[in-house]
Amino acid sequence: MSRFLSAKYAHLTPYTPGEQPRDQQYVKLNTNESPFPPSPGVQEAAAREAARLNLYSDPECTALKAAAAELYGVLPENVLPVNGSDEILYFAFLAFGDEQNPFAFADVSYGFYPIYAAFCGVPMREIPLDKDLAIDHRDYLGIREHILIANPNAPTGTCLPVDEIEAILRANPDRLVIIDEAYIDFGGVSCVPLIRRYDNLLVIQTFSKSRSLAGARLGFGVGCEALIRDLNTVKYSINPYNVNRMTQAAGVAAIRDNAYYENNARRIIRVREETAARLKALGFTVLPSKANFLFAASDKIGGEELYRTLKSRGVLVRHFGKERIRNFCRITIGTTEQMDILLDNIKAILDAKGC
Repeated sequence: MSRFLSAKYAHLTPYTPGEQPRDQQYVKLNTNESPFPPSPGVQEAAAREAARLNLYSDPECTALKAAAAELYGVLPENVLPVNGSDEILYFAFLAFGDEQNPFAFADVSYGFYPIYAAFCGVPMREIPLDKDLAIDHRDYLGIREHILIANPNAPTGTCLPVDEIEAILRANPDRLVIIDEAYIDFGGVSCVPLIRRYDNLLVIQTFSKSRSLAGARLGFGVGCEALIRDLNTVKYSINPYNVNRMTQAAGVAAIRDNAYYENNARRIIRVREETAARLKALGFTVLPSKANFLFAASDKIGGEELYRTLKSRGVLVRHFGKERIRNFCRITIGTTEQMDILLDNIKAILDAKGC
């Protein structure tokens, strides 16, 4: 580090993104991207807007808010579009967290949560997953912290039913409950309708996964009008033009083409279930997933060894070094052809080990 770095950041450990290697062509199953391109309507909308990049984007994201509100049956005042769902997490830690208002989240979950807490100087508590690596909603009833839950959870893929999340909301009326629904379209049930009854609920979604726009950086939050106003105060203090013109146009078109994305999600779910069955047939433990990935482990090969051997064969998956999950690999669901390549390589690796 340089001699100019503020002491408050000297011990910060930054987030480690999934690998984006350029050294060769890989079957890329490590960053939970969609294997399907954006719809033709999205591509056309973004291209049309490119001619107007000399002009600032609409800071209110008016058309995008209206489209999202109509899709989810809420008001535009309940929606805040952001530059990827990571941005609204940052806004939330800034707006609602401080020494008197700590955050709690699972000990195995999205890696950005503890990093944002540390970056924003917000005290945090990590609540252990249960023995099955699932979130037990009872651990979040009547606690003193704001609550942040990825549902489905990442990297495990497990999902809480809406009634258990509602129990958390009822048990913590004076604490904010944030539900990060990045993967909700792959088999979960969204909590968005609950914002009409609970003013302490903020739901976060993204266009990166089911809507094939990881490279566009677009997400949104849904909550009561007062929460959205608070988050807008932070937004307009940091980055008022946070969503660019092309991305706003792409987002509106993606919502308009929702049937295309719903069909893609169904295809991914089908391939996910087929892949889970094939991994189990090879002796893997596979957690029940409602996401576009599987979390799998084998007693025949360690997680890191499997990750490294697959990479040497041109297949990328994600491995995490955390003690509780170090034997697992997270496997993004791609096309049927990509999963065939993955499974053929896993079988060859196990055969070579005499397993």
